[in-house]
Amino acid sequence: MDYNLRLGFKILDAGVDILYTGDDFGMQTGLLVSYNTWKEFFYPRWTKLFQEFKKKRPDIKIAYHSDGYIVPLIDDLIEAGVDILNPVQPSCMDPAMLKKRYGRNLSFWGTVDVQHTLPFGTPEDVENEVKERLKTVAPGGGLILGSTHNVQFSENAVENVLKFYKVVKEFGSYPIKV
Repeated sequence: MDYNLRLGFKILDAGVDILYTGDDFGMQTGLLVSYNTWKEFFYPRWTKLFQEFKKKRPDIKIAYHSDGYIVPLIDDLIEAGVDILNPVQPSCMDPAMLKKRYGRNLSFWGTVDVQHTLPFGTPEDVENEVKERLKTVAPGGGLILGSTHNVQFSENAVENVLKFYKVVKEFGSYPIKV
């Protein structure tokens, strides 16, 4: 924790706008550790780090990375000081539900599936998913639209990534009109 605090301060001193941190606490269907274990051992440390960072730079935004299903942790992450949740895997957590429930306090980074849609879907699947995210997560702001992770090479990947960019360019500017 001391190392992360010192490193975070150095990064803040460099003038960044967003401090990106995190740890994987989710699997596809649940937490890697029990909520009680997370709350006892990890929550106090993250809270201390985020409070110190925001004390040093009140304008800093904290982006927190965790793969998988972490819905049980989100209220605590917000309370600890997280501003942006990454990667928001739609196969694990419903982005529209997250926006409705937490959108006043949290921004969402990712939301486009890399387990199915981008590597194995059709360009039409990509267009539909991107439009769905723009309709359900983008209104009011708070969406950093992107893939949830690196897109693995597949027969469809290049065409699908190009389709992603085309749809975002056409429909992804405010005001959202999808």
